[in-house]
Amino acid sequence: MTLGKYVMFRMSSSTHTSTSERWQLTGVLALPLLLLGCATRPPQVLTPKILPEVFTVGAAATAPVWPQADWWQPFGSPELSDLITEARAGNLDLAAAAARVTEARAQRGIQSSALFPHIDAQAQAQHIAPSSLGSSNGCSSVCNSFGLSAGASYIVDLRGVVRSNVRAASESLKSARFAQQAVALTITANVANTYFNVLALRRRTDIANENIDAINGILDVIKLRVSAGTSSHLDLAQEEAQLEAVAASRSLLKQAEHAARVELAVLLGRPPERFEVQAQNLNGLVPPPVGPGLPSDLLLRRPDIAQAEADLASAHANLDAARSAFLPQFALTADGGFTSTAIGILLRSPSFAWDYGGTLVQTLFDGGQLVHQKSLATATQEELVAKYRSAVINAYADVENALDEVATNSEAENHLKREVEAAREAFAIAQLQYRQGATSLLNVLQAQQTLFSAEDELTQLNLAHLQASVHLFEALGGGWMEDPRERTQFTKAIRDTR
Repeated sequence: MTLGKYVMFRMSSSTHTSTSERWQLTGVLALPLLLLGCATRPPQVLTPKILPEVFTVGAAATAPVWPQADWWQPFGSPELSDLITEARAGNLDLAAAAARVTEARAQRGIQSSALFPHIDAQAQAQHIAPSSLGSSNGCSSVCNSFGLSAGASYIVDLRGVVRSNVRAASESLKSARFAQQAVALTITANVANTYFNVLALRRRTDIANENIDAINGILDVIKLRVSAGTSSHLDLAQEEAQLEAVAASRSLLKQAEHAARVELAVLLGRPPERFEVQAQNLNGLVPPPVGPGLPSDLLLRRPDIAQAEADLASAHANLDAARSAFLPQFALTADGGFTSTAIGILLRSPSFAWDYGGTLVQTLFDGGQLVHQKSLATATQEELVAKYRSAVINAYADVENALDEVATNSEAENHLKREVEAAREAFAIAQLQYRQGATSLLNVLQAQQTLFSAEDELTQLNLAHLQASVHLFEALGGGWMEDPRERTQFTKAIRDTR
């Protein structure tokens, strides 16, 4: 049970103290509450310990700093651009994120409604008959009663609880908007990565087909030699075994390519039936360069960091509300209306009655509810402080890893290209020597395996390089930027300029 101490005053023509004097008294009582109910600033947690001064892995000197909003365009694939446009319009996860923004906006509206008076109107009509024991309602016989009334109530937000709740809802709305941007960035990156994977699997399937054609060419030579008695059936069995192994891997590659196309269709928000990708390989796709800029700027360019920042600000507003809930609450009420036994005279002056007043309520005992609510809000804020710091540190780690992936894959790709050229030449020489009887089949098989393994590995590395570039664009925020006016966390350099 909650016990409360009430201070109530009614104002009418029969009171002895003037209305202005009572409102002056109310103002004096309210002043301390206004001072105690002020909003406080969210805790500032961007310490130098979690903010690096530079990125350890650099980018090309000519690379543009930070990605553009349409960062996928420089890859040079119109089909990819069309797929991303379709995904941004039809992806269901993105649609759900947009709905969550609408939900958060409605929740802010619900909280904001408490800043305004609530007004109700009521109309009533009664047909009253006296009981056998007599009448206590003024009617000695059957009579009618009509009424029309209106009432208004207003919780004066002297404590700041309502304003804190509105701030919390506003920050939650910001969080939902930032989360929507984070989902859009993830979906865009997933479309690009899956599209590249489809093309890489198609190229790897083509390599397997080329390998099979080469094996069949060698098989023709072996069969002629077996018929002439110059080769054994061992050579024939070895090459046939090689053929079956490559054919099996080709089947798995086709299955993986089909699964990737299905995944891509789902990302677009469409059923996979009859969905096709026109491009057949990675030819012509070039990872565009990009630089990471200053580490401090990353805080403004990652929607997931902005989301964690807004969540922390919302939790702090909830903590302000929990603190303010210990203060007294002041409410104003007013009622007025008409009552009559005849509807024809209902709206005449003698039928009108009204009153208004104010109530000041202070909780004295609630079983510890307010204390525990404050403890919960404090713990929630501490949790979100840790989550915000984690989001910042992980963002920097993400950029570092992406920069290293791009640099490493680019270097390895150059080495593999030279390996493929050398392996192709070695295989051509081995085939010629085998046809001339100058080398054994084992040398041909080794040269063949080296060539096609290197080509397959080079295709996978091409894919890794493209996807590393996508990862870097995603890690750098994909061209998104937070409005500085919405920030609640600041580095020391920014605070010094404010």
